[in-house]
Amino acid sequence: MSETVSISTLDGTERFDCYAARPAGQPKAAIVVIQEIFGVNAGIRRKCDKLAQEGYLALAPDLFCRLSRNVELDPDVEQQLQQAFALMRQFDQDEGVRDIEATIRYARKSEGCGKVGVVGYCLGGRLAFMTATRTDADACVGYYAVGIDNLLREKHAIANPLMLHIPTADHFVSPEVQKAMHEGLDDHPKVTLCDYEGLDHGFATEMGRRRSEQAAQLADSRTMAFFAEHLI
Repeated sequence: MSETVSISTLDGTERFDCYAARPAGQPKAAIVVIQEIFGVNAGIRRKCDKLAQEGYLALAPDLFCRLSRNVELDPDVEQQLQQAFALMRQFDQDEGVRDIEATIRYARKSEGCGKVGVVGYCLGGRLAFMTATRTDADACVGYYAVGIDNLLREKHAIANPLMLHIPTADHFVSPEVQKAMHEGLDDHPKVTLCDYEGLDHGFATEMGRRRSEQAAQLADSRTMAFFAEHLI
């Protein structure tokens, strides 16, 4: 079952919509699904629906709500791709992490979930790293996160498990940045890095030209095992 719920910001001055996919029975735990730059679109909702089928309460907050509500863009349509880039440039990432934290609190207090994980894609992968360093999320996963080299100064604050999926041919994440990620995080006791040789950004998207089926299934199986270990 799916619905849209309304969540209060941390300071209580605003509210934002959140797509909620519910399992048939009592949730094992909650997982916050962090959007790409394309909004809470059909692909992100499908991610949530799949997690619900696995027994999790899946929550996808509308992080672009202050810029434009209910954004749904298709990365395979050039005009919409450029619109997504424009939204990303305007987006306040620190504010976005606070909305993710508000969603985590909602899952615990309003939905009664003892443990809450986070999984994000693209921009959401970066925000998943920031969530791992700035909140008490129980486990975080980031797919093809961008600009992590600029966030490594925060790695000391990672207190709970974090997994990052890294496609080695990501045209948004240079080999130099990937090297910095490995050098900065390989020895971190809470961090697991998974490389995907020769794959590009967006390989685990649910739909569209970017998806690589075999690699997406491998990455998702690792994510599900990770959450099963740390959330259940």
